[in-house]
Amino acid sequence: MIHNYRWRQSLEAGEAKYDSLEKRLAAKPEIKVPTITIGSDFDGAFADGKVYANKFTGKYEHRVLKGIGHNVPQEDPKAFAQAIIDVSK
Repeated sequence: MIHNYRWRQSLEAGEAKYDSLEKRLAAKPEIKVPTITIGSDFDGAFADGKVYANKFTGKYEHRVLKGIGHNVPQEDPKAFAQAIIDVSK
């Protein structure tokens, strides 16, 4: 985990085998598949998801959950499961 934080801050090199994928992701491609993103009141000004909403060109919805942190599957498993069910409709 420590390496991951260092890598995300450009303090460590990533796995070379993923370089081509990293390059594709760095281009910030549009996301065309149906998507539900989840934020929380923990996210402050970014809770509403508006910062990245324009990256989604397919069916898209953003949900804000109250009283959770960043681990939605553990902190609100019912809401997480419901999002998976709903996005598949």
